[in-house]
Amino acid sequence: MAKEPGVTGVERFFDEDELIVSKTNLKGHITYCNDVFLRIAGYTEAECLGQPHSMIRHPDMPRAVFALLWETIQTGDEIFAYVINRCKNGDHYWVSAHVTPSRDAQGAVVGYHSNRRVPDRMILENHIKPLYASLLRTERSLSNRKDGMAASLEQIKSLLTEKGMEYDRFILTLAA
Repeated sequence: MAKEPGVTGVERFFDEDELIVSKTNLKGHITYCNDVFLRIAGYTEAECLGQPHSMIRHPDMPRAVFALLWETIQTGDEIFAYVINRCKNGDHYWVSAHVTPSRDAQGAVVGYHSNRRVPDRMILENHIKPLYASLLRTERSLSNRKDGMAASLEQIKSLLTEKGMEYDRFILTLAA
């Protein structure tokens, strides 16, 4: 993937036994982030709380995947996805994310909770990076960002229809 402004091309790693955790409100603004999140992303807690979670969005992360993610969690379902995030200094890190709605005592969705683990490198290299590169080419091939995302979203939905499964199920089958 081409190096974008504001990114270094340097990948950061975290340990297999570590978990990156964050919580957001319904609008995607950070309400909690653990020490692993802060250490890897390079931010202080004060810099994160109240900010849009997209503050760590990497430009090489297809917008269509985030559209699928939001579509899924806003219906009250959980999702598994591979995500590339950007650190404060422009470095990046890959995660295998599990995002779930957070509910109050009455069962109403009040926010979202994300646990991120170290990704499976073989799945990342053999499946995710090529897929995301293809989605990005589609997104960037159109001058209008909305049209690019719509075309990329159609591309991934066509793939999922062909496979007969939802995105998170597709991701989970890559490990099989």
